[in-house]
Amino acid sequence: MDIFASTLDIIGKVMIAYTALAVHRRVSQERKIDKTVFHIMRREQLIGISGIILMVSAYFLHIYSNA
Repeated sequence: MDIFASTLDIIGKVMIAYTALAVHRRVSQERKIDKTVFHIMRREQLIGISGIILMVSAYFLHIYSNA
């Protein structure tokens, strides 16, 4: 049951992170923002992608350690 809860947890977190990254991407593609905001949004995208990678890696480590 713990694995099922962890799986649902990681799916929810990744979905929220993906949604935030999709909004950032859509806004940055419109190019209606100044360069400073564009660079900040780009940095936030990279941090968000890194966060997703860390969450998924931690999930697999958790699953592997309980197996």
